[in-house]
Amino acid sequence: MAIRIPRITKKSSTSLDVPKGHFAVYVGVKQKKRFVIPISFLSQPLFQDLLSQAEEEFGFDHPMGGVTIPCTEDIFINTTSQFRI
Repeated sequence: MAIRIPRITKKSSTSLDVPKGHFAVYVGVKQKKRFVIPISFLSQPLFQDLLSQAEEEFGFDHPMGGVTIPCTEDIFINTTSQFRI
C-alpha cells in the first residue's frame, strides 16, 4: 500500500490565492511561513492538537490575520504528511 503525501503549498504572505476547499495557515516559531492546506485537515486529530496549541498561545487574536500554528515548519510538514485525506 502506497503512502499518499498531501499536497501542501507554500506561498508568500502577499499571495491571496486560496483554492476552493483549502485554507491558509501560518507556521513557525520566529519567522512565519504561509501554507495553503486542504480543509479535510480539520478532521484530523493531530491537526486539532496543533489548533489547540495555537489557541493556547494566541487565543483568537492571530497577528498574521489568519490561523498561526506555533510549531516549526519541519514538525508541521512531518505531522501533516501522515494524514490520509
